[in-house]
Amino acid sequence: QARLVESGGGMVQPGGSLRLSCAVSEVTVSDLYCMGWFRQAPDKAREGIAFIDNYGDTKYRDAVKDRFIVSKTKDILYLEMNNLKYEDTGTYYCVADKRLCFHGGAWRVWNPSDYKYWGQGTQVTVSS
Repeated sequence: QARLVESGGGMVQPGGSLRLSCAVSEVTVSDLYCMGWFRQAPDKAREGIAFIDNYGDTKYRDAVKDRFIVSKTKDILYLEMNNLKYEDTGTYYCVADKRLCFHGGAWRVWNPSDYKYWGQGTQVTVSS
């Protein structure tokens, strides 16, 4: 069983930056072939925003492309968030699974039900 613990959330002004961390324990990152981040805004469904596979290839939701960067070390997953906007406000969740992110010729990362491991979430608030 993998354990995921997020940190780094907080309040930031529009245009600011934050870096979220997800510490992985009980297993190593190399055992988790598909990792990434979901977020959930108030009264909205969870949405996938950034993913990284076992080769280090990445996939982003269009709304965060060119502003967010997902990366990982052997035991931590990161999400670097730049030029934050009001609509980035929400609870951010680290997710992981032992299945492949990319198979059958496509990235298959957007369904939250496909992830066995979830962190507890960290709040990001973008406000002036």
